[in-house]
Amino acid sequence: MTTIIKERMTADVEGEFVVFLIGLRINKLWKPHKWLPITMAMSKMLEELYQNPALGFVSHESWVGRTTIMVQYWKSFEKLEDYAKNKSSHHLPAWADFNKKVGSNGDVGIWHETYLSQKGKYESVYNNMPEFGLAKLGNHVSAAGRFKTASNRVGGDHA
Repeated sequence: MTTIIKERMTADVEGEFVVFLIGLRINKLWKPHKWLPITMAMSKMLEELYQNPALGFVSHESWVGRTTIMVQYWKSFEKLEDYAKNKSSHHLPAWADFNKKVGSNGDVGIWHETYLSQKGKYESVYNNMPEFGLAKLGNHVSAAGRFKTASNRVGGDHA
């Protein structure tokens, strides 16, 4: 069972990190043979990533709909890129399969965005939430004192 933390919390992440957004858009719902293999491939990649912490992947959150979004947290851009280019990982065969079976035919869209960040360049707050998002990447701490306001959390000194 998920533990709800009944107070304002924030994430305190040391050093650099990467927030990687990735997803797909089902353009032709009646073609599950085109989009279902992509979702299955992502499941295999996530399993591989969670089983191998040295790859630099920390955690993810995801939402499903016609357009899906998955937010992934990585220790560094180099770790993310190394995984994407690793010939023995699940990623490259899945990417090749997508390009072979879907490519640019319009059946399924795929997308990603990569954000590099570091201490003092982000802020977060969670209230009545389980440990979530960036809090899984760093320390999950009370949003009080020096973490009370958004400007303080982002590295400012405003009250």
